[in-house]
Amino acid sequence: MAETRPGTLRRSPLDHLEERMRRAAVTGTRGVTLTELPFLTMVDLRVDPASEAAGRIETALGTPLPRRCGETTASGPRTVLWLGPDEWLVLSPSEEGAALRESEAAALRDALGSDPGSVVDVSANRTTLELSGPCARQVLEKGCPLDLHPRAFGPGRAVSTTVGPVAALLWQVDDAPTFRLLPRSSFADYLARWLIDAMSEFSRPEVP
Repeated sequence: MAETRPGTLRRSPLDHLEERMRRAAVTGTRGVTLTELPFLTMVDLRVDPASEAAGRIETALGTPLPRRCGETTASGPRTVLWLGPDEWLVLSPSEEGAALRESEAAALRDALGSDPGSVVDVSANRTTLELSGPCARQVLEKGCPLDLHPRAFGPGRAVSTTVGPVAALLWQVDDAPTFRLLPRSSFADYLARWLIDAMSEFSRPEVP
């Protein structure tokens, strides 16, 4: 997806695969679709979860920081993913450009104050792929070592893993199921092509 602003042209890491992902979509009971959600605001946050600064940050976010591996919390359109005992990724579906991304980070820096920790805008570091449909889980199971059965992995769960040979954050959004995968931008092309190939099985008639 290209985005034009005064004096700039911004392209997502998967702009060149947009049409191919669209053509790979499968409908029906074996349906699965793949799309890119580009230009989301992503802020990496590090702070001692027991500190007063963490409390101020939670107030600024409007939601508690997740405390365990796999947990997420949310407030409105903003979601916080657990990355480690003192690290989180704050996601906002903002496509309003650098000014709004900086305002998001600035609010968290103000909450952190002079306490130990860091707030870094990492929006350009990753892109987001959304895999959705009745067979989305089966597509991921072809190359993800996690137990993705609904008993073990359901809506609101997010962990660092690999899909195929690519490291990514994997987040289940809903029961459709819809999964969001956040690879490094430099690996996004490989992961998208891997997923497109894995989806192709479901475009063929099911063998009785």
